[in-house]
This record gives sequence, structure tokens and C-alpha cells, in this order.
Amino acid sequence: MENAKVYRAIGLMSGTSLDGVDAALVETDGHEFVRPLGFFSLLYGEAERKAIRANFGKAERDAAAEKVVTDRHIEAVQALLKQEKVAAGDVEVTGFHGQTVYHNPAKKITVQIGDAARLARETGIQTVADFRSADVKAGGQGAPFLPLYHAARVRGDNIEPPVAVLNIGGVANVTYIGASSNPIPASAGMTKGAGVTNIMAFDTGPGNALIDDWVKSHDCGDYDKDGMYAAKGTIDKKILEELLSDNYFLRKPPKSLDRNHFSFPPHPPSSHRGEGRGEGGMSCEDGAATLAAFTAGAVKRGLEFFPERPRQWLVCGGGRHNAFLMDYLGIVLAAPVNPVEKSGWNGDAIEAEGFAYLAVRSLLREALSLPETTGVPKPMTGGVLFKP
Repeated sequence: MENAKVYRAIGLMSGTSLDGVDAALVETDGHEFVRPLGFFSLLYGEAERKAIRANFGKAERDAAAEKVVTDRHIEAVQALLKQEKVAAGDVEVTGFHGQTVYHNPAKKITVQIGDAARLARETGIQTVADFRSADVKAGGQGAPFLPLYHAARVRGDNIEPPVAVLNIGGVANVTYIGASSNPIPASAGMTKGAGVTNIMAFDTGPGNALIDDWVKSHDCGDYDKDGMYAAKGTIDKKILEELLSDNYFLRKPPKSLDRNHFSFPPHPPSSHRGEGRGEGGMSCEDGAATLAAFTAGAVKRGLEFFPERPRQWLVCGGGRHNAFLMDYLGIVLAAPVNPVEKSGWNGDAIEAEGFAYLAVRSLLREALSLPETTGVPKPMTGGVLFKP
């Protein structure tokens, strides 16, 4: 693949947190070469978040919400092009993930809203969208969906395997990239150089969602900024043991979770934060500490399925900013745990970059997902192309 064509591509991502739209510009051959060029993030307004959030859990498309999503994505593309001083005609494809509002692999349904035809028309760039449907219809989980991008970055940066890329969003997922058995299928369109010859991926368990919900319910803010509440708390080991006994941790990968699979014991807010338990419940601090330990403990349980222990863990997603969680991960995993920035990656741009990469792979009709990453029966391409 040394002579593979290099494409300039834009990737777009809007996550379930509804912070806004992330847009990334990359150059890639769709295989092992990836060079990030630029990144732009456009925030949603509160009214826009409300309009989109009202559609979560609904398989039917709402025209008003879809217009909001599309409008903001068009704006993000145009802002990124302006920022990077790149003409639309110099970009060969946009990867438009859209906004997931409904995801039910058991029923072989996944719904991402957003008008890809209009985005292509108004930006003047051919656009690939609907990335996950082919995987889900074929019996896959439709997630995690960026392991091949993680593998390309690891290989391109000559990071020595085995290595794990851990994404801590609302739910946490891991991509394991090894150096021994289970070669990546040739049909996946990945060459076998650089010592990287196997891959697996799955949701490890909770990420930030339970911590965020707990902190909000205790009027401590929207989230545990930098892990400051957890750092002042005490882990309830009995509750932690109970949480880690969930049958999910016994299931073999690939496997995926809904955000609401786990729930924390419904303790009422503590009236004395930082002083142990309030009347009938845990303090904000103790709950945050216990839940951070749960996220880390769930990742540790995932080690049971790895062929080899990773030499290091590269962490992306919002959880990488939680200092207590990162320190605790280092303890339970007994290996270096670092934010991806230490490897020269932009942790905020990873998902958007990944969909730029997948858009190119879709053009090439290469695999986007594998049996080892989503449980799909065979390496599966996907995406639908929309011309300007």
C-alpha cells in the first residue's frame, strides 16, 4: 500500500453529551497513513440541545431536530475550511456520522439523524453517512466503531504493541492492539507491517455517565471537574464489589452497553458534603470516588479477555481529564496510563478524525468493522455516498 492514494477528508461527530459538533481535517490513504491537519468545535445552544435530546430513544426521524443537526454540521464544515484556509474543492470527502438518537442492535436498528444529501449539496463536498447500519443489519453491535482508526494511529506513530486505546465517554470502550495471534483479516484492508497483527474491541463498562448523574443529583455541578470530589471521598468497597459482580463482565467480547445498563444505589443527597454519609445516603464525594473506582474496576475486568497485557494505555474522551480516575486506573491496571496527548494525539479530535478516516475507507469499499470489534459475522464495509 506504499503507493496508495492520499485523500484529504473531513470528519464530523456529535456525541450523546450534545456539547456540539466536532470537525476534523485529515490526510489519509484509508490504511496506515493518517495526518491530522486541523480541528474545529462548534457548540450547540441550549435550545438546540433540548430539541435534539427530545428525540433520544425514538426510531422515527423528526424533521425539526434533523434540520438543527444538519445546520450546525454545515456551519462546522464551513468554519473548519475557513480556519484552515482550505477550499471545499480541495477536500475529497466528508464523513458525516450524524446524531445517534436510537440504537438497538438486537432489533438490527440504529438511527443517526442529519440530512447528508443537504450537507453534501451546501458544502460542495461528497459525503459519506449512515456508517453503522450495514454492521447492525448483518448482526453486529454497530459499536465500538473506531478500532481500525486507533490501529492506524498506533501503527503510523510506531507505538510498540501490545497497547490499549481507552475511550472514556458516557460509556467506556477499549481497543486492544496486539502483536501476536489473530491477524487482522486481509479483507480489512490493513497491511501487516509495523508489528501490529491483532485487534479486539468492546465496551468495558461505565465511563462518565454514572459519575455525572450522581454529581448532578447532589447539586455539585454538571460533572466532577478534574475528579475534585472523588479526590476528597472514600470508596465504599462493599458497593464497589456489588457493582463489579454484574453479569456483563462475564460476557466475552465483542460486546456493547447501553448508557443506562448500570444504576447506582438511590441514596438521597447528603446535607453535609465531605463529611461521610448524610442522612440515609452517601456524600457527593464518596459517591464520586466509588463510581470512579467502578469505571476503573470495570476496565480491569476487561483485561481478562486480552491475549497479552498492554505495555501502556492511551486514554481519550472526557474521562482523561478526571485526575482521580486516571491515577486509579494506573494503580489497578499496573501499567502506564496516559492521555493520548502524550503520544501527540488530540484527544478532543479523535472521534471526528476517525470518521474522516472511515469515510475514505468507505469510498475504497474497505472494512469499517470486524468480527473482533463489533461481532459482525465478517469484515464489513458500509456507509452511503451522497454527491453534491
